[in-house]
Amino acid sequence: MNTRPTKHDDLPDLQGVIDETELFPSELLPEMVGSFLAGDESSDLWLTCEVDGRAVGFCYAVPEKLTDGTWNMLAIAVKPSLQGQGHGGALVAHLELTLRQRDQRILIVDSSSADAFSQTREFYRIQGYTEEARIRDFWAAGDDKIVFWKALG
Repeated sequence: MNTRPTKHDDLPDLQGVIDETELFPSELLPEMVGSFLAGDESSDLWLTCEVDGRAVGFCYAVPEKLTDGTWNMLAIAVKPSLQGQGHGGALVAHLELTLRQRDQRILIVDSSSADAFSQTREFYRIQGYTEEARIRDFWAAGDDKIVFWKALG
C-alpha cells in the first residue's frame, strides 16, 4: 500500500471507486480534481492510496475560508472490497502529516447521523476525531450533520 498525491492516471480507477461507493457521480471527478492536477494555484489536497500500482482509494480536503489553519476533509473513499484493511486510515494519516508539515492546526470532517453512516462515524472516532458539533435536520428531516474535529498540533 502506498499513499501519495493524486495523479491524472489515477482518474479511471478512482472513478470506479466512486461508482462502487456511490459517493457522488463519478463524472464530476475530472473537473473537481482538475486544478490540483494542473498545478494551478489550487489549495485543495487530493491524495490517493494505491495497491499493486492501482488506485483503490482517495481523500480530498480544502482549507476552510476565513480561518487560520483549519481544513475540511470533504471526501474519502476506498474500494468496498478493500475497506477495513487500513487504506482509509493510511489516507487520513498522510493527509494529517501533510497538513502538519504546512503548520495547519485543525482538520474537520462532516458526516450524517443516518444509520447508513454508522461505520463512517466509527471510522472517524478510531482515527482520533471527536464529535464536535451536531446540526439537527441538516441533510433532511431526522438526518443531522455531525462535525468531527481533530487538532493537528
